[in-house]
Amino acid sequence: MVQVDFYTGAADKLSTACRLCIKAVQQMQRMLILSDDAPQLTQLDKLLWTFSSVSFIPHCFVDNQLSAITPIVLGSPAHVSPEALNYGILLNFHDEILPYYQCFDRVIEIVDHTSADKEKARKRYRIYQAQGCQVRHHNLDG
Repeated sequence: MVQVDFYTGAADKLSTACRLCIKAVQQMQRMLILSDDAPQLTQLDKLLWTFSSVSFIPHCFVDNQLSAITPIVLGSPAHVSPEALNYGILLNFHDEILPYYQCFDRVIEIVDHTSADKEKARKRYRIYQAQGCQVRHHNLDG
């Protein structure tokens, strides 16, 4: 059964993603981060290099030859073939549920304060529940 974690109330989705990436690396997990928004992925790539003042978060893009051994991999859903997936965690920045989400042990959804993002997340939440996933909610508002 896939575990789905919704992190709601994120003031900054990319900073939240960086914190979750640090946690995944510390736990020796591999995480795939998918988004159709190329500028968002570029911004996240830069942030992963500078987020911590004492270290960087090891990452690369899915088309990099080191992606098979890098703990955090960024990409677009269009550039990922489900049969090549070898990650425990999917961080989904896509507005829809990806059809191959069940290839992962865990899916992470980060939701900000905007009503549009909340509504899209509620739709994904209901679909995950209907498909029998173990869905958990983490409120970042405090």
